[in-house]
Amino acid sequence: MTGAAGAAGHDDGGALFDSAAVAGGEIVLRPWRPGDDLALLEVWGDPANAQQHQDRAMLAEDAERPWRRALVAEAAGVPVAAGVVYASSVHPRRLWLYVETAAAERRRGIGRALVAALRGLAAEAHAAGAIPTTALKARFAKDALVPGVAGADPQTEADGATGRPPVDTDAVRSQTAALAAGTEAFLVAEGFTPVQRSRRVAIAPGAIGLPDVRGEEHPDGVVLEEASTGSVELTQAVTAFYDAVHAWDPSTLSVGAAQQLLLGPATGAAGAVVLRDAPKAEGGRIRAFAVSYTPERQDAPADVLVGWDPELGEEDALQAVADLLALLVAQYPVQIEVDEAMAPLERIVDGLIGGNAARTLVDTYVFVDDTTGA
Repeated sequence: MTGAAGAAGHDDGGALFDSAAVAGGEIVLRPWRPGDDLALLEVWGDPANAQQHQDRAMLAEDAERPWRRALVAEAAGVPVAAGVVYASSVHPRRLWLYVETAAAERRRGIGRALVAALRGLAAEAHAAGAIPTTALKARFAKDALVPGVAGADPQTEADGATGRPPVDTDAVRSQTAALAAGTEAFLVAEGFTPVQRSRRVAIAPGAIGLPDVRGEEHPDGVVLEEASTGSVELTQAVTAFYDAVHAWDPSTLSVGAAQQLLLGPATGAAGAVVLRDAPKAEGGRIRAFAVSYTPERQDAPADVLVGWDPELGEEDALQAVADLLALLVAQYPVQIEVDEAMAPLERIVDGLIGGNAARTLVDTYVFVDDTTGA
């Protein structure tokens, strides 16, 4: 591979490094150090979109649990690129990969050198039994309305309803499209293929007709109840849903992990509601659920995790999700994440987008390379 890592040695701190011959000169690859994020921000500039902002957060010092290795590429002693590969305790089939090179340094082979070195580190760890695989996955936004502003709310950023200057969404989309084209070509050249699409979507208030809620006037109406985010029943429902919609990237999400990663206090989960086939007091089961991660601004759309009982048929799941969403957006907007694997929710979202009742804030694609997997 052109630009693959070459001679190995050690720096003054005893850390492993590699030198690599690339177009226009040699680079040095070294482990990530504290302060590299600020140094790279100077040459990278602000992230082009919210997805790139999130992915840059993968870059951090090496760790063993969960396993992570990050490298910085220096040209003439100046950091110009970085890459990371790390294992997920919830999705053990593949390792996450993220690589970024300063715009002025692209097309020299630096990215390829980083990927080659990171693949090598993963292979060594796999051989030593530290990680179960060397298969990789990477993601990037193909379209976005929101920039990579730390702490920004996607909907209000897209609307310009913040204390910051209004967002130039045309510029964000243009930058995202240019970056996506280069990233996709790079990944394909590295042997990656597309496997999943994920969208962050904002749904307008009143976008869906309200169902009848069970009561004296509507004894056969839907049953909506509040649920505690610490509820074992809710946690089991979230776990079953999460596992069911991640067949493309199999998960090992336990009930305890679901509580910690999706419902615990650190996640910002502020409340939950469930749609049942009958009141809980009558033994009713959860058909669909929504967990709200309340934004700071009350007029900003709540970030909501929407799911359903995976044992439902697609049409029953479609009806349950439509009823729950209708109640959620009766007066206020919400934003949700929908993957291609979430067929009932995707059908609803596509219909709302087609009717201008919802819009995609960030459109992300996941690519994988399973050729070197265990």
